[in-house]
Amino acid sequence: MGILISWCAFAAGAILQFGVLVNATGVILMIAGTIGFVLSLIFWESWGGFARNQRRRSVVELLPIPRDREVL
Repeated sequence: MGILISWCAFAAGAILQFGVLVNATGVILMIAGTIGFVLSLIFWESWGGFARNQRRRSVVELLPIPRDREVL
């Protein structure tokens, strides 16, 4: 669950909890949104984050072997 989806689940749960008389569903959505948000923050680094550590690709070009030398 991403951060945005976690916030949406929490907001929907809060609306159901405080705006409508559906207590259990609102509480469950608020708890799920909170857990999803915390897990998203914990695992943010492993998912890539803001791409601070971009992988660089290097290409090594091999030079041709001179014809006057014998290859073993």
